[in-house]
Amino acid sequence: MAGPRWITVNDRMQRGYRYALVEPEAVNDDPGFTPELTPAEMLELGVFGGKYLTDCQAEFPAKWFTNARFSPARADRTCNHFGVIASQPLAEWRRKGWIHPDDPRGWFQWYCRYFMGRRHEDDARQIGRWRNFARHAAQVRKNCEPGDPFCRPKQRQALLQWAYDSRLM
Repeated sequence: MAGPRWITVNDRMQRGYRYALVEPEAVNDDPGFTPELTPAEMLELGVFGGKYLTDCQAEFPAKWFTNARFSPARADRTCNHFGVIASQPLAEWRRKGWIHPDDPRGWFQWYCRYFMGRRHEDDARQIGRWRNFARHAAQVRKNCEPGDPFCRPKQRQALLQWAYDSRLM
């Protein structure tokens, strides 16, 4: 990459926020961070009730949204791959201190920007949160027959929302 490419964000949650893409798309320079799904794959499978990124698509590659499952009005469980809502409201994420001001939509926004090539002071914390979420994968593997989508669907949906491909567990 010759030099950083700058992205300026102007959407419902951020006005004039700027960040640099310093790595090529999909380059992961942390060997302990091995997501199984790309942001585009997650959006196509159905995550966050179809409500995530509905007003900020201009920031991300158009190809990510070609087959995305969206619900423009409000979160809809039928837009999720496992047909259940498996996330808490944004207000709860804020209350628990999970939101960095630069990524007001939370972990998935951070992941999308990281995937695109942004590197940020919050990377280590977010990668640590992703690693900690693996405990849910261990529970699905321990308690479910492989590939049984009816066993722990809420946990499987939550795993999809953290870039773990729970369809294969």
